[in-house]
Order: sequence, then structure tokens, then C-alpha cells
Amino acid sequence: MAVFRYRMQNLLNIKTQLKTQAEMEFGLAQARLNDEIARLENMKARRQDYMDEGHRLRESLLDVMKIRENERAVEMMDDLIEGQKENVRLAERAVEAARARLTEAMKEVKAQERLRERAFEEFLEEEKHTEAREIDELVSYRYGQKETDEEDGS
Repeated sequence: MAVFRYRMQNLLNIKTQLKTQAEMEFGLAQARLNDEIARLENMKARRQDYMDEGHRLRESLLDVMKIRENERAVEMMDDLIEGQKENVRLAERAVEAARARLTEAMKEVKAQERLRERAFEEFLEEEKHTEAREIDELVSYRYGQKETDEEDGS
């Protein structure tokens, strides 16, 4: 029996490698997004701590310097939070772009795999026909031999 060789195997290998690379890029982008979200949550928690400290400062003996320092810290955290929100949006866009590349790579690999499967099915069908032809030839040869033997024996 002949050996099946997919003539576009190199292309399938390349598409598979591209899919693997896209998966890694997607994973990295997702990890970066998770880090950015964690930083944002950390900043929000720090801001809340500053807000709580500000309330305590206003309830106790008034120390204007500490209150102003606290207000500046809250304002600074607001600015940092806004900047971090932008970082999160950028990371989300990167994740979506990586997801789109991954989806496209997966489609291309799937298409190549389907083409390979069809080629393999055609190969099997061709092999079946070849085998049937060989069997027919063998049967015809044996039948011819049998008739020759019968004529010689008569």
C-alpha cells in the first residue's frame, strides 16, 4: 500500500505554528490585562484608604496640613486611577486584537486540516480503486489460467 503524503503539509505546519504563536500572544495579552485590572483595583483601594483617613482627620482635632496633604493624595490617586483606566482600556483592546488573530489562525488551521482530510479520503478512495483493479486482474489471470489448464487437460 502506498504512503499518504499531503502535498501542503508544510503550509499546515506553518499555520499550526502561527496558531500556537497567536495562542501565546493571547495568553500574554490576557495576563497583562489581568495585571492592569489588579493595579486599578489596588489604586481604588488606596484611594478609599485616603478617603477614610480624610474622614478621620476631619472628625478628630483639625490639622489643616494633614487634611490638605490627604486631599492632594486623593486627587493624585484620582489622576492615577484615570491613567490606569486608560491602561486597562488599552490592554482590553490588545486582548481583543489578539483574540481576533487567534480566531483567524484557528480558522486557517481548521481549513487546512479539512483540506488534508479530503486529500486523505481521496487517497483512500484511489487506493481502494487500485486494489479493486489489482484483484480484478488477479481473478482474470487465474480464470484465464484455469481455462488454459482445462484446454491442455482435455
